[in-house]
Amino acid sequence: MRIPGPGEQTRQSLRLMGGASALTTLGSIPPFLLGAQAVWVRDDLAVGLGVFGVAVSVFFAAAALGSLGAGVLLDRLGRRAGLATAGVLVAGGGAAMALLVSGPLSLLACMAVLGLGNASCQTAANLSMARALPPGRRGLGFGVKQSAIPLAIMLGGLAVPTLGGQLGWRSTFVATALAGTLVLGRAVARSGASAFRPPGAAAAELDRPPWAPLLLAGLGITFASAAANFLGAFVASWGYEVGLSATTAGLLMAAGSAGSIAVRVLSGHRADARQGRNLPVVAVQMYAGAACLVGLAIAHESTVLVFGFLAFAVGWAWPGLLLFAVARVGRDTPARASGVVQAGAFTGGAVGPMGFGALAGQVGFQPTWLLAACSFVVAGTLVLLARRGFRADLLARPPREPLAHGGSRVR
Repeated sequence: MRIPGPGEQTRQSLRLMGGASALTTLGSIPPFLLGAQAVWVRDDLAVGLGVFGVAVSVFFAAAALGSLGAGVLLDRLGRRAGLATAGVLVAGGGAAMALLVSGPLSLLACMAVLGLGNASCQTAANLSMARALPPGRRGLGFGVKQSAIPLAIMLGGLAVPTLGGQLGWRSTFVATALAGTLVLGRAVARSGASAFRPPGAAAAELDRPPWAPLLLAGLGITFASAAANFLGAFVASWGYEVGLSATTAGLLMAAGSAGSIAVRVLSGHRADARQGRNLPVVAVQMYAGAACLVGLAIAHESTVLVFGFLAFAVGWAWPGLLLFAVARVGRDTPARASGVVQAGAFTGGAVGPMGFGALAGQVGFQPTWLLAACSFVVAGTLVLLARRGFRADLLARPPREPLAHGGSRVR
């Protein structure tokens, strides 16, 4: 068998990272497309703001439930099955949004299908990063892959003056349906390729991670995702309330998203140079997010600009690093381990904007920012507790494959 040279390995790694990032963007973009075109969608379907908010929550709730099932499916059947499932769901959901949605019930049903497609996209991309990339590049891979989330926010905004503005909001979902069809075609074309199953391990013999710390990590990202998604949904409204113009508030979100992309990639790159110790970095980033939200509660234009940017760039830089660490200590089942964490992230995405948003409407933004900061503190503490559980399990039950990168190194 021919061994690829360093140059070819680099090109293969870049293709895998680019493919995983594109797949993550495709799965994540529907609620941002919907939000960016909210005025047109609500006028066309005659739905109120409440129904619109429920539709976004349904997307994340379906993704949370789907992530658990997708993790089990992909660990047994391989990445190609995940790609095919993602392609079918994204193509079908996008086509239904473009052609069939006519009212509240059909809108909710289509968003549920697209949420399940997002779960399949994310889990398949996680499995690619955990199995197909060389060990010394997996941290960078997860950082690049998770940078697709702020990229999806940017693309959702760009859809308004381009495709949506010219051809209507339904045309943007035609584009997602076509992209889903391409994913399905690629999965079918790879019928003879490796499925990235753990070598030589039957389902009953798989070396699985400990459930208790894994659930703690999933709960931690639920609290962190709730606070972070509240930030993304309402920082522009808060900025406008303290005196920023709508244009400046929009630029703050764009700059924060760009900063988040840069820090996520840098965090992944630095993780590849470490022998573990990734979860403490995740906790520090969450604690930094808490400090930024406290600063954001100060009702002044300059503090909103400074702490708003830092909250995006540093306080929301942890998703890729957390997934990298958990997938590595997932042993023979990285898709299932990352699926639990993704489910927590989607649950926070569904609950955070809705719960914190309702609270802000009742008591105002300032106390709500402080409560969201507390959510970040709880998240960081849960991540540190999860790390203690992972370390204890690695010492009591050494894995079949030593963990040279990510997680705790076994001595």
